[in-house]
Amino acid sequence: MRLFVALALPAELRERLRLMVTHRFGGAKWVPPENYHLTLRFIGEVDNGRADDIDASLSGITARGFALTLAGVGAFEARGRASALWVGVERNPALEHLRAKIESAVVRAGCAPERRRFTPHVTLARLDNPDPVKLGEFLRAHGLFRAAPVPVERFTLFSSHLARDQAHYTAEADYALA
Repeated sequence: MRLFVALALPAELRERLRLMVTHRFGGAKWVPPENYHLTLRFIGEVDNGRADDIDASLSGITARGFALTLAGVGAFEARGRASALWVGVERNPALEHLRAKIESAVVRAGCAPERRRFTPHVTLARLDNPDPVKLGEFLRAHGLFRAAPVPVERFTLFSSHLARDQAHYTAEADYALA
């Protein structure tokens, strides 16, 4: 079972992001709006016993709800090429606090610590040699994007099933915030 912990986005925010990407360009595999989320911790492939341990550990997290604001767009690079198009997240100490608690819980459940720096974002597309002019136009057109704050009242443990056309995500467990 392939797992990750994330914040699901409300329907109105997913719709706003969908409208942003109506002018698409080649070299991009666009994420369907129903798959938009903010990953807090990618876990990867685990057996059912480890999945149960992760669930039990995440269930013990106590944290307060908070407001989250998506703002700006950008692209990650890998090996000198743009690899993913994303919407950013305004700096938020409550989000960082929750992510740290999730990281501790996942490590307590027996997973290796995350080595990469946490960069909160929502992936809009995975890129494979996109036209640099079109990518630049998209980034300039949406660079000042800012959504209204949305309440975060829970986080979710998702499983991911990879298919040829796209990934399919299933919410395995929800964890309420106070």
